[in-house]
Amino acid sequence: MSTHSDSQRDDDQIVTLLSQWLMQNLGNDELRKKVEEIGTYELAPGQRDAVKELLTSLGDAFPGERGNLEVAVRETIEALAYGE
Repeated sequence: MSTHSDSQRDDDQIVTLLSQWLMQNLGNDELRKKVEEIGTYELAPGQRDAVKELLTSLGDAFPGERGNLEVAVRETIEALAYGE
């Protein structure tokens, strides 16, 4: 179940969090936890798959690791933006 206000869609909320991560305002664990709180229920199938892949990558990452995650974050933003 999603824990957000009804005024912002899940995909928009996740894009906002991913942007904050790219600006180094969120760490890996914090990003993962916040995205998990939002959930993927309301996302389109392609969006859902992209977010799930990102969550797996975040879970496997070392603290402070950014290199490979940056590509995954950008791909997830793209999937969310196109509503796949």
